[in-house]
Amino acid sequence: MLTKIINPEHITRFKEWLNECKKFVIIAHTNPDGDAIGSSLALYHYLRYLRKNAYVIMPNQFPDFLKWLPGADNVMIYPYLTDAANKRIAEADVICCLDFNRLDRVDEIAEQIRDSKAKKVLIDHHLDPEQFADITISHPEQSSTCELLYRFLCDLGYYYKMSTTVATCIYTGMMTDTGGFTYNSNNPELFFIVSMLLQKHVDKDLVYRKVNYNFSASRLLLQGQVLTGMVVLPEYHTAILTLTKEQQQKFQYSKGDSEGFVNIPLQIKEVIFTCFLREDTEKDMVKVSLRSIGEFPCNVVAEEFGGGGHKNASGGELLNMDAEMALQRFRKVLEKYKGLLEECYNQHPK
Repeated sequence: MLTKIINPEHITRFKEWLNECKKFVIIAHTNPDGDAIGSSLALYHYLRYLRKNAYVIMPNQFPDFLKWLPGADNVMIYPYLTDAANKRIAEADVICCLDFNRLDRVDEIAEQIRDSKAKKVLIDHHLDPEQFADITISHPEQSSTCELLYRFLCDLGYYYKMSTTVATCIYTGMMTDTGGFTYNSNNPELFFIVSMLLQKHVDKDLVYRKVNYNFSASRLLLQGQVLTGMVVLPEYHTAILTLTKEQQQKFQYSKGDSEGFVNIPLQIKEVIFTCFLREDTEKDMVKVSLRSIGEFPCNVVAEEFGGGGHKNASGGELLNMDAEMALQRFRKVLEKYKGLLEECYNQHPK
């Protein structure tokens, strides 16, 4: 049995919306990942099952390796369909905000959400949610928004009629947001949920292959290039990867091609903290991805770069920098955490 964690009043209120409202819009964060897409499509299929007019809008494009998910073809990419997306938002009775905690995480769509008279629900697992929704379901202790959405749908009484399609979308988000259940995944209830999803005929092996064995040859060559430039700092138990615009152009980079790169150096025996610095191809900035093992809080480091996230998986941004400048900035920041890194490593040596 699952622990009841969602406020029953939120469930009752949302049920009232389901009875009263017809038009629903679902929005997730910029640079949507498996959890954002998985939760959005799962909720989309649930609402369609209830014969609601449901639309999924993303602030920008999502990775190719997630486009096999059922319903992905129906996702509206905001920069490409701005007028149509704004029309859907303006006409919505309910706006469902998934997998983000602040409106600035959805870029240009933020203003549309803020100005909308629609009812709003936030379902998310990040810290410190902004109070902009009528219903806020925020549980940072959950491994993923998909896990939280599963609980939400069950509380709505949907489990016994849950389709394989919805279950597959939820499982995909749970799997990707835990690195294949390798971090943020020690709660036994997580695996109870997995077992319940498998009873809905989710093919977990197929999902794994679709997500992880679905890349181009150029992507593997790019990975080799990035690993060749890896910087390992044994005194900090840290490794750093960088990816420049030139490298992305050389290897025909597509959105999502660098997914998982940040995790690779954690295979090194004495490394418990990794940083991946990727130059943005559209803006003058560097995206910072951080991962850690054990008790080292990489989300604290992420705050140094205007970001945040979870203890073992976080990120941020560095504006007006290239990869080399970002590397030097990161190394300076790293000095502040040398003692804590050593302490955390000694507590849980690999």
